[in-house]
Formats: sequence, C-alpha cells, structure tokens
Amino acid sequence: VEAGRWDDTPEKLDTPGRRAIYSNLQQWISSRDARGVREPDVPYGTGSDDEVLELALRIDESVRKSRPDAWRGVPAREQVIKKALYDVLQEVAEVERIFLVIKAQREY
Repeated sequence: VEAGRWDDTPEKLDTPGRRAIYSNLQQWISSRDARGVREPDVPYGTGSDDEVLELALRIDESVRKSRPDAWRGVPAREQVIKKALYDVLQEVAEVERIFLVIKAQREY
C-alpha cells in the first residue's frame, strides 16, 4: 500500500497516471474480447504478452506528446487530448471514460 501499487504491478507502470490508465483499461479489454470484436494488432511473436500494458503505455505517450499547456477546463484544449485518445482507442465511449481518468491525474 505504501508503494502505491500491488506486488505484481508491471515495472513499466512507474507513475500513478500509468497505473490508473492500466487499471481502467483491463475491464474494457476483457469485455471487448468477450464480444468477439478483437483482431490481432500485431503479427504473432512481435507484441507484448500484456495487451493492456502496451495499450496503457501507448495512451500515456500519446497524451504526453499532444497535451497543450493548461488544458483542463478549456474545451478546445481538452479536445486535443480526446483526439489523441481516439487515435489509440478508436472508440468514442472509451475515449470519454479514459479522458476522465486522465483529467483526474495531476501528472498530465
């Protein structure tokens, strides 16, 4: 608890924001897979064993690269973040949900 993460948390999730994104993506990925809408993102043998981890890291990188200064509370600047999320997630409902998680994280 003092470390802010579980013992089995992947090492790459070294910030609270990354851990929050990862935790919130797990349910979406499993429900998406259960619906049978998943297609392989990468050729066999070239991806990570943890799809959620890779997706969380892609989202983190995308938001960090695209976020404008002082974006919270400014609709046009928030749309820049949402566009970056959509480029990764390709699903509007999930963009809106993950955007709220990102907005709550002070590191972004």
